[in-house]
Amino acid sequence: MDKKIALVTGAARGLGESIARKMHAAGYKVALADIDLEQVSAVAASLDASGATAMPLALDVRRKPDFIAACDAIELRWGGAAVLVNNAGRSRVAALMEITPEEWDEVTAINMKGTFLACQVFGKRFADRGYGRIINIASLAGQNGGTATGAHYAAAKGAVLTLTKVFARELAGAGVTVNAISPGPLDLPIVREIVPADKLAATIATIPVKALGEPDFIADAVLLLASPEAGSATGACLDINGGLYMR
Repeated sequence: MDKKIALVTGAARGLGESIARKMHAAGYKVALADIDLEQVSAVAASLDASGATAMPLALDVRRKPDFIAACDAIELRWGGAAVLVNNAGRSRVAALMEITPEEWDEVTAINMKGTFLACQVFGKRFADRGYGRIINIASLAGQNGGTATGAHYAAAKGAVLTLTKVFARELAGAGVTVNAISPGPLDLPIVREIVPADKLAATIATIPVKALGEPDFIADAVLLLASPEAGSATGACLDINGGLYMR
């Protein structure tokens, strides 16, 4: 079994792109999945235009059939994935008392339901093969209730942490580990897009290390948890937040 075959969701840009690039550079064959097929195809082509080691996939994390199709596509081309990185997410800045039911459903479906479906589909495939590594990208917001993001995002990311524990317990005996990484504010374009400059400056001032986190370091943490040697780490959460949350 090739243990260096991975699927990264939300890989068209931002943290997902950073993770996909770092994994590919480390020798992984990477399936890059995103709802934006055009953009994720461009990223995949920049890694390997031949498609031998990088493959774009159209995937809506709200749809279980999309995950099943992704599993099948990876099995057809490379024999099956061994690593799943649940990175796809959507953040919204919204006042608590003004979040609409529709906004709640949209944000929780992408961040929470998407993680559940991915763990369910890939977790079963991994368990059937007797090996797998699942890394869920959670968030500091899911631990402290959030500051710059909405309650729907914070609640969904809190659920990701719980799902990590539930699936870790379920799959541990089958050789599958499930862990989470909870980043604090990262130096990403999306952060600068959704957070006004004055509010972002104020946020940085509250971070003990006085800096936004580095996406490439989050990708390094993914590689650590994805390694075959990480078999004793499961149900864990790596806090990488500049000192904003300590436990």
